[in-house]
Amino acid sequence: MPIRTPAAALAAATALAAAVLIATPASAATLREVTGFGTNPGNLQMFRYVPDGLPSGRPVVLALHGCTQNATAYASGTGWTKLADQHRFTVVFPQQRSANNANSCFNWFEPGDTRRGSGEALSIKQMVDRTRQDVGATAAYVSGLSAGGGMTSVMLATYPDVFSGGGVIAGLPYGCANSVASAFNCMNPGVNLTPQQWGDRVRAAFSYSGPRPKVSVWHGTSDTTVRPMNAVELVEQWTNVNGTDQAPDVSDTVGGYPHRVYGGTVEHFEITGMAHGHPVDPGSGSTQCGTAGAYILDVNICAAHHLVRFWGITTTAPTTTTSGPAYTETASGTPTDHYVAGRVDVTEYNTLGARYGYNTSITLYHCGTDWTDKPDCSAI
Repeated sequence: MPIRTPAAALAAATALAAAVLIATPASAATLREVTGFGTNPGNLQMFRYVPDGLPSGRPVVLALHGCTQNATAYASGTGWTKLADQHRFTVVFPQQRSANNANSCFNWFEPGDTRRGSGEALSIKQMVDRTRQDVGATAAYVSGLSAGGGMTSVMLATYPDVFSGGGVIAGLPYGCANSVASAFNCMNPGVNLTPQQWGDRVRAAFSYSGPRPKVSVWHGTSDTTVRPMNAVELVEQWTNVNGTDQAPDVSDTVGGYPHRVYGGTVEHFEITGMAHGHPVDPGSGSTQCGTAGAYILDVNICAAHHLVRFWGITTTAPTTTTSGPAYTETASGTPTDHYVAGRVDVTEYNTLGARYGYNTSITLYHCGTDWTDKPDCSAI
């Protein structure tokens, strides 16, 4: 939380002097380093952004930078701090040290850093513990780019009891590599295993019978650093872990890009033409975020916004308008597709089915946080 420092002023208007304490205005929320967050066996740094006036009980999101990046640049570029203010959650930005990795990559492939209870994985988990202690955070989510995406897979596999959701951006499956050489092979050309084999690697990380995290996978089709086949393998891994097949229940277009949903627990955004990087959409709109930079790419879609929505941690109230949709994105599918994806409730599903036919593809428009079949955002 911001530190409020009082300033003292002495006024003598009469023979009896009076001391008056004047508080300075509260400073705006900013990214701050947090130390002493545990044993920190991975020797990482912890930076944290807590919105002013954040109530207790809101989630914490961990955002892991990619190679050659740092917490400050990743925080300012990806738009996570804007989303934190907008939807009222804390963001923790773990930072790698060059002493651990010359390129400042998280060591997503090193056995000592990718096991539950050791190395970098434990350091990151301890950041969640500290944030729960300090600000009363409850649910935790984790997302990351490239090596940060690989470490996101590590956290979801080793701490499914801690994280409710994840976002792997230009990242890699859990258990894909266990050395520098195998890490490069995993990145390019990639490793092809069956869904069962990938799922077994996650299950071997920690014996767990509870609900598994929801996972959102993002990848550019022109990524030559971490090949797009890694996104396919990630989808196979997490659909298997979550107990659904590899046939999408929803296949539509969001923000102009192919988007698929599997069983409501795994989604895949295929960013056509994007190279290696984190997708942003600079601007002041409610669905926009970010500032383009190295490995932070302006492709007119804000990954952080869609991750927050997929995880279900938004606080934006539904809006109604007659001047056109507040969102430009649309989603095509049958009434059943839209119901499975959570866009409509059962009453709306029955209305759409009666109106269009249950097996007929229709287009819905996103208005605020509601979906409707009317381009002017009138109700279904």
